[in-house]
Amino acid sequence: MSNVPKPAEAPADLIELGRIAAAYGVKGWIKIQPHSADADVLLSVTSDSPASSPPVWWLMRPVAPATPGKTAPAQPYPVKAARAHGSHIVAQLAGIDDRDQAEALRGMSVCMPRQAFPAPDEDEYYWVDLIGCTVWGQENGESAVLGVVDEVLDNGAHALLRVLRQRHLPGQPTPEPILDAKGRPVEVLVPFVQAHVQAVDLAQRRIDSDWPLDF
Repeated sequence: MSNVPKPAEAPADLIELGRIAAAYGVKGWIKIQPHSADADVLLSVTSDSPASSPPVWWLMRPVAPATPGKTAPAQPYPVKAARAHGSHIVAQLAGIDDRDQAEALRGMSVCMPRQAFPAPDEDEYYWVDLIGCTVWGQENGESAVLGVVDEVLDNGAHALLRVLRQRHLPGQPTPEPILDAKGRPVEVLVPFVQAHVQAVDLAQRRIDSDWPLDF
């Protein structure tokens, strides 16, 4: 019987929060470029974890776009230390003890399972949870489907929902995408601020806003 340990099975709800940009220093630290505000979870989970049970980040090598349907294996790395460093995060991972080992991780995705995220404060939302929600806007004073959140952006002052436009056609139970003359999805940016967003129902995957459909 083989005594070789089986590789750890990655959680099904992994969320990519950043990419390893480079080695940092000579003692095995890495520098991470976060993707969005949600990447703060990398630091919050680290600071809240007891020393006896260090947090785990999952690293994986991104798969080339030319191989659709293929996924890269994710490997767990306990986090010994992590801190903010300007617009980056620097961290030391267990088993990575010198610059060469750290440099070998360059380009890898840094992921965490969604279930490990700390609970957000009231009226706060993780950007990843907003993606895929249907946004309802206003047409002639009535609520109507505007589209689906494809991405959340940061303009420095607040978040913006990048919404791919949709519309309901008579006799169709579900909305269809709106395309431009070249067949590309039509999109609109909706400020994710209280002045325009009245309600967010993550359970129903619905966001209600006052954004006009003809804007």
